[in-house]
Amino acid sequence: MKGSRPEQAVLSKDTDMSKTDETRAVIEGMVDGLNDHRIDDIGSFFAESFRWMGNQGCGTKNGLREFQDNWQRPFQAAFSDKVCVDEARLYMGEWAAAFGRQEATHSGTFMGIAPTGRRVEIRYMDFWKVEEGKITDNWVMVDFPHVLAQLGHDVFGGEGWEAFDRGEKTPPRPGQ
Repeated sequence: MKGSRPEQAVLSKDTDMSKTDETRAVIEGMVDGLNDHRIDDIGSFFAESFRWMGNQGCGTKNGLREFQDNWQRPFQAAFSDKVCVDEARLYMGEWAAAFGRQEATHSGTFMGIAPTGRRVEIRYMDFWKVEEGKITDNWVMVDFPHVLAQLGHDVFGGEGWEAFDRGEKTPPRPGQ
């Protein structure tokens, strides 16, 4: 709606900027822990009650145990030899964000697809809230359609908008 001005950045507007270095240390340690494939002791970086909020296909994990059992373990079962590469990180007070990729081998069943042994790229974006030295909230976008495409499955059934980019289709215009 034209002219609408809802309040923006409600969650981060009162961040304590003096916490930036502490936030950086927590995130850098956590990423090292993920690259070391730590599960059982990953709680040194996450609050027991933290929320991991993923996109469709990833789900929402409430608490450390759900994150370990319903994300880390299934993810590591499907993808071995994985390494996390943050391509960019931003820190602002109690907030941090990153985007990057994981490089891994598809060595276990993933979304119903039997192991292929293929090396895949798993793109992601993360936003973290750090309080009292622990991650309390983690908003996550994992590009599962890209992963599935690398495994030979097009979740968009040929209707992805990449066809517009290649000139194979003409995008619809408003009102059409």
